[in-house]
Amino acid sequence: MKLSRNQRPLYVQIMNIIKERILHGVYPLGSNIPSEPQLEEEFNVSKITVRNAIIELVQEGYLEKSSGKGTKVIRNTSVSKLSKWKRFTEVLVEEGHQIRKRLIQAHIMTNDGGSRVHQLFGEHCLCIERMYDLDGQPYIHYTHYFTNRLASLDLSNLDSQSLYERLEEHSISLGKYRDEFAVAPAPRAVQEALLVEDGALLLKRSRFSYDESGELIEYSEGYYNTAMHSYVVNYDI
Repeated sequence: MKLSRNQRPLYVQIMNIIKERILHGVYPLGSNIPSEPQLEEEFNVSKITVRNAIIELVQEGYLEKSSGKGTKVIRNTSVSKLSKWKRFTEVLVEEGHQIRKRLIQAHIMTNDGGSRVHQLFGEHCLCIERMYDLDGQPYIHYTHYFTNRLASLDLSNLDSQSLYERLEEHSISLGKYRDEFAVAPAPRAVQEALLVEDGALLLKRSRFSYDESGELIEYSEGYYNTAMHSYVVNYDI
């Protein structure tokens, strides 16, 4: 896997990739992650780079190193500084499912006049389409629209890294989210991608993401095939 040489330190990029794999069930709770030589070969980096990434994940409580027994996953949920709310994908992983993210396409889009995206971002914006597979089957389709000032966003490795962490690498810190939920049929292309019948009603999630100054950075539309699995929110009190 090719890493970026112009952004965060390599060990931080590897740490984030491993963490995403843990949070999405690629490395299940109680299992061992690949050995250090295997990770060195996969990322084409030095032993010390891999070791530093693992040390950070051990310190964050995700991994445990045992002499002669490998490095084991001991936690598969993130820690929120603002609440005890868990991401939906974390709930699925806790239930034993595996989530895989796939980048479908990314391009600069010319927005139709009068459309919602045109009203939000003007004539052009960065459009990113992604799919979440649940146990190998298409489950969630997301289309993200970003302000055109992010046109230079590095989109490599988005299958492995968090999109929002990529924004932080570009010195964009999100300060507020607003989510809207509805039940609606998806556009024809999304229906085909999710393998659902024409006109099927799906859970639609619209998200508005703002930076710390209050500027709208992202608008996204996600369609969930809840016939496969209900949308779940768990709260720990």
